[in-house]
Amino acid sequence: MDPEVTVLAQSAGATLVTLMATDAWHRVRDGITQLWRRTQPERAETVAAELEAGREDVRAALAADDQETLDELRLQWQGLVRRLLVARPAAVEELRALLDQLDPGGSAARQITQHATASGQARVYQAGRDQHIAER
Repeated sequence: MDPEVTVLAQSAGATLVTLMATDAWHRVRDGITQLWRRTQPERAETVAAELEAGREDVRAALAADDQETLDELRLQWQGLVRRLLVARPAAVEELRALLDQLDPGGSAARQITQHATASGQARVYQAGRDQHIAER
């Protein structure tokens, strides 16, 4: 799997879910639906319906402070986008341009790069977001 596609899909999943609950919702819906219409027209209406249902799920999760559901929705969209990009590699640049239009500053989804070195019996714990360590 191309790491660029993976990172782009992760960014898209996070950006979509974040923007579903904002004033940018209509631009998100229209942009993603158009992307699918151009690349996989047979799936466009299904994706449009999933966007609508996803928005309702995001709003409910935010109201309930349900981070687990938000994480699941991010992963769901990440998977959908990744499969689209694998099937239609030419869509990579189009998706990147769309994400730049929707979230120009990258505030909804930031790419995190971490590096660590451990030696001996040292432990390294890194997280891009939440981290839960349950050692006994």
